[in-house]
Amino acid sequence: MGLTGLVVVAAIILAVLKSMIIIIKQYERGVVYFLGKLDPNVRGPGLNFLIPFIQKMDRVDTRIVTMDVPSQDVITKDNVSIKVNAVLYFRVYDPSKALVQVENYLYATSQLAQTTLRSVCGEAELNDLLSKREQLNNRIQTIIDQQTEVWGVKVVSVELKQIDLPQEMQRAMARQAEAERERIAKVIQAKGEFEAAKELSEAAEIMSANPVTLQLRYLETLKGISGENNSTIVFPIPMNLFEAFKGTK
Repeated sequence: MGLTGLVVVAAIILAVLKSMIIIIKQYERGVVYFLGKLDPNVRGPGLNFLIPFIQKMDRVDTRIVTMDVPSQDVITKDNVSIKVNAVLYFRVYDPSKALVQVENYLYATSQLAQTTLRSVCGEAELNDLLSKREQLNNRIQTIIDQQTEVWGVKVVSVELKQIDLPQEMQRAMARQAEAERERIAKVIQAKGEFEAAKELSEAAEIMSANPVTLQLRYLETLKGISGENNSTIVFPIPMNLFEAFKGTK
């Protein structure tokens, strides 16, 4: 056998050895087929050996997959046209099912997430979409997870990312929010005026029961005004101002 023949034999041996020895990473699992038939024993991480030309192995990533669900056009229950997108977190818990039960579990999960997102959001009113996101997230997750279970896929979480409203709806909501803020401000102002009027009424009753207190308050006000201004201010003083002091002699 010449040098060329030896090189060919060595290349064949290396190719056979390469097909026999498979290294699986920690986050991967190996699904083996024996003459096209599924081997129920899934291979774990580490060094694995296959029978050349008889056994074949497909790798499956078991880490959590983050999938962006594209924006979907949705008409809510109260007939508002919006756009909604979400993010989906899932992982493969049964590699054999993920490869055998569905042609492409990534594509299938993506399509299912889009249709479920449209369906669930279309059954809800706009206020619920804005205020009850957690409930909607849980409902979407439950629906998707029930259908992907037969594919060996577990849905970990679903999160609504953004809800795009029409411009006219945004303006209407802004006006509504402004009107609500004005209403609250008026209510607070009215309560403050009511409390102030109540306090003034109580103070007036106390002063009316004691004329000396009223006169002292009047003099105190005059003193405050004279201290703040350098100009001369003349106030007419009623004669009954001194009547309260006549009985004190």
